[in-house]
Amino acid sequence: MIQQIDHIGIAVKSLDATVPYYRDALGLGEPHIEEVPTQKVRVAMFDVAGVHIELLEPTSPESAIAKAIEKKGEGIHHIAFKTNDITGNISQAKEAGLTVLNDPPVPGAHNTQVTFLHPKCTFGVLTEFCQHPGGCECGK
Repeated sequence: MIQQIDHIGIAVKSLDATVPYYRDALGLGEPHIEEVPTQKVRVAMFDVAGVHIELLEPTSPESAIAKAIEKKGEGIHHIAFKTNDITGNISQAKEAGLTVLNDPPVPGAHNTQVTFLHPKCTFGVLTEFCQHPGGCECGK
């Protein structure tokens, strides 16, 4: 079911302030930028050899990203695993006694379906399962 690491999510206060570091200082090129209303974020996605760096800027003080930044500051927010069977991953997680935050999955960036596992049951790491409807062109 899990195919690879899809992306690492990084909570940021401002894409305008953060994108130049990744684009220019690290030389990752132009990101794909989009708004994800269901998650109340703007996303900038960089491709790094098939693994993506996802910068997440809150668009609302009520967003999970805004709350995470308020509580912990900017930085790594989650790790996402690409899957070809998100419903199977949800079932497997529930059978293992994990807390699934989105069942059924919700729309994510780049036309994906996503679900998260609560970090209290994943040793402090917010974990995401991410299923792409077709080939992923994120950050390209």
